[in-house]
Amino acid sequence: VQLQASGGGLVQAGGSLRLSCGASGRTFSSTIMGWFRQAPGKEREFVAAISRSGGGANLANSVKGRFTISRDSAKNTVYLQMNNLKPEDTAVYYCAADSDRFSVSRDDRDYDYWGQGTQVTVSS
Repeated sequence: VQLQASGGGLVQAGGSLRLSCGASGRTFSSTIMGWFRQAPGKEREFVAAISRSGGGANLANSVKGRFTISRDSAKNTVYLQMNNLKPEDTAVYYCAADSDRFSVSRDDRDYDYWGQGTQVTVSS
């Protein structure tokens, strides 16, 4: 699976961004898709993941109520809608695909394929 993330940028606190991740090379519907982020000097952390069907999602507590994950099988794309952004959301955001499991995981070790990352910077 090849993943291409886009949509990052610079935004003021309280603003919104939508990240996109296009997938190719494998049947999109057979992969669980996730978003992770890594801030400078910190470990990579789970943000959100969505089931193969799109019927189930899992979000980190820090983003619940602000971020939404969705997928469009017709476009082989997963989205991360980020609203009410905070400076602490500043990080490189990575999309990832899990082609082996049937349930959503928060563990980055369970994801086989990774995109190149897109920078999100939130100014105060």
